[in-house]
Amino acid sequence: MGTASDTTMPAAWSLPCWFTILLGLLELCRGQYEHLGYPQGYPQGYPEPEQEQYSAPELPADTPRIQLRLAGDKRKHNEGRVEVFYNGEWGTVCDDDFSVHSAQVVCRELGYLEAVSWSPSSKYGKGQGRIWFDNVQCTGKEKSLALCTSNGIGVSDCKHTEDVGVVCSDKRIPGFKFVNTMANNMKSLNIQVEDVRIRAILSSYRKRIPVTEGYVEVKDGGKWKQICDTDWTKHNSRVICGMFGFPGDRKYNARVYKMFARKRKPSYWDYAVNCTGNEAHLSSCKLGHGTVIDNSTCNGDTPVVVSCVPGRAFTSTPMTGFRKAFRPEQPLVRLRGGAIVGEGRVEVLKNGEWGTICDDNWSLVSATVVCRELGFGSAKEAMSGGRLGQGMGPVHMNEVECSGFEKSITECFFNKESLGCSHEEDASVRCNVPAMGFQERLRLSGGRNPYEGRVEVLVERNGSLVWGTVCSDSWGTMEAMVVCRQLGLGFASNAFQETWYWPGEVSADTVVMSGVRCSGTEMSLSHCLHHGEHLTCPRGGGRNSAGVSCSETAPDLVLNPEVVEQTTYIEDRPMVMLQCAYEENCLSTTSAETPANSYRRLLRFSSQIHNNGQSDFRPKAGRHSWVWHDCHRHYHSMEVFTHYDLLSLNGTKVAEGHKASFCLEDTDCEEGIEKKYECANFGEQGITVGCYDTYRHDIDCQWVDITDVKPGDYIFQVVINPNYEVPESDYSNNVMKCRCRYDGHRIWMYSCHNGGSLSTETEQSFPGLLSNQVTHR
Repeated sequence: MGTASDTTMPAAWSLPCWFTILLGLLELCRGQYEHLGYPQGYPQGYPEPEQEQYSAPELPADTPRIQLRLAGDKRKHNEGRVEVFYNGEWGTVCDDDFSVHSAQVVCRELGYLEAVSWSPSSKYGKGQGRIWFDNVQCTGKEKSLALCTSNGIGVSDCKHTEDVGVVCSDKRIPGFKFVNTMANNMKSLNIQVEDVRIRAILSSYRKRIPVTEGYVEVKDGGKWKQICDTDWTKHNSRVICGMFGFPGDRKYNARVYKMFARKRKPSYWDYAVNCTGNEAHLSSCKLGHGTVIDNSTCNGDTPVVVSCVPGRAFTSTPMTGFRKAFRPEQPLVRLRGGAIVGEGRVEVLKNGEWGTICDDNWSLVSATVVCRELGFGSAKEAMSGGRLGQGMGPVHMNEVECSGFEKSITECFFNKESLGCSHEEDASVRCNVPAMGFQERLRLSGGRNPYEGRVEVLVERNGSLVWGTVCSDSWGTMEAMVVCRQLGLGFASNAFQETWYWPGEVSADTVVMSGVRCSGTEMSLSHCLHHGEHLTCPRGGGRNSAGVSCSETAPDLVLNPEVVEQTTYIEDRPMVMLQCAYEENCLSTTSAETPANSYRRLLRFSSQIHNNGQSDFRPKAGRHSWVWHDCHRHYHSMEVFTHYDLLSLNGTKVAEGHKASFCLEDTDCEEGIEKKYECANFGEQGITVGCYDTYRHDIDCQWVDITDVKPGDYIFQVVINPNYEVPESDYSNNVMKCRCRYDGHRIWMYSCHNGGSLSTETEQSFPGLLSNQVTHR
């Protein structure tokens, strides 16, 4: 062992020598981890070396001055259709010759570290305006897309079906700042921001959900900064509130915030914002030079504060808590067919009848009027082409044009003379909704993918939050629908009462929720009826816990009421010809005492069932479990597919029938859609989107036995998929009702309509079910 003097640095050794040795040791340490595949050779959690800070690129003087952004359908912030701002106009880029090297240039120019991938053929939807670049070829090292080889700016033979999209990495270039390279065109330049938030400052707002009041903060170079309120306008506040799902803003106590700003010096953003009030996001507002003197001073003023007004569905009160189910604020407009709250096909009420809006000229401004009218924020997407399913009934409005400040879409201008729109052109919207935190209190565990698994909920037990399972007793489609909506995963495709094949988290095996009963419209599973702390679950949890699988799309079956009205008649049929129908319980109970040589009086009609949804309607059971009926010599894929009821005017059932789905197939389809399902030769059964299945009036069980019914006025009611065996996007239109007059010899059907197609006042004059959502509750 050496003495202390042995460790003294030799006089001949200098500091650089020691530094060289240390660097060598560092490389040896890194080598230990290289085989583990960690980035830069470092183990996870080890701080990475500082990366080079961003510096604005210097472009040649003759480089076309452009700005880029990502836009389009169903995208995250770091992906989308590539759009280029040039000469005062936004346009797109064609996918011809585009490569990952070109995507790299785009992503770097937008402030992302690198490109992950790129997509041709307008994956993120078709853009508008000019196609600024075509046949783009980059090496990946260019500082701007304008420096890559192309046909020349504005020279293109492409269509918007060829618009290119990119996916960039989540990581931003450290210190990246938006640089305005178009100083001479300041008024038409769109701002580029990393992120925006409302940060609650006052203690009374910090624990509120959703956050409705606080500082408006912008993320700049990885740091959150406030905005100077010197030139802040009410239009700006309107845009901010709309972004976060709120229809409007209100006044707040400015004195309190001035006191707070004096205590804590703000860090101000370099830019000022000027919005018109119609923008869907702050990044669409105009950018100007701010009045910030230095990083913490703003001409004696304070940071921008907004106070937003939540829609009624998101308002909490001491008496009722959050509203249990979403209901539109205005009776003149509604959304249908959407998977989550705040999206759907737009329908308006006119002359007591609900109808749709044609997508001609449909825009984000008009969509935002709908969203705010219904108590949401601004629209994040205005969709066309029946994207969220096709409606039924009339098309009430076409070529809608709004200023953006109307209280209702019904106040906007529209072309009253324009005709010829079909439901293939139904307009729909996706609205910004407040962040309620519901997703954080529910999870799916053990599934093969994020769309399926055992349902696990976060509840408070003995003062702490614990994860647990849901008892599967009474668990069904409606409950599964709420789970999928709460997680933002679309519609339920299956509800499971056994989940032994999805082990889930062992620590969450205990049942913490039982007796769950949902109407299907709730925003959270906790809003459904349940046993609370008084748990009852005879089957236990674990392998018998509730589970779901979700899907982004769902079918939507709708009966054509006109066909029922036009094909109804009476037939007196001999009992000897009804033996098979008798075996399948298609006759009334009194038929058991009917002699073989007598007759039964049958109310017969045809039913034409359309699939107006976004995915095919398929029987729940696979072919291996279909039930063979020897008398009729066919299989039943669904034992109960429809209910047929004759009701008195006070709602009492006087006669009934039912129809099993012995054959679900595409009888006919809309133009351009091919038939997919055919029952012949034990074929696959189902109804394709855009097709319909006709059950003719002359087949067995397509009737109601009215032998014992007295002459009079009645209500005839048909319910499709009454037991929810197959999930659908909208169950309210599964009920069809007609007024019916029977004189003892003849029968008339009139005023036939689907559930939800008429005003509430008119619908209430028809007894019976308002929808099939209460048939088994």
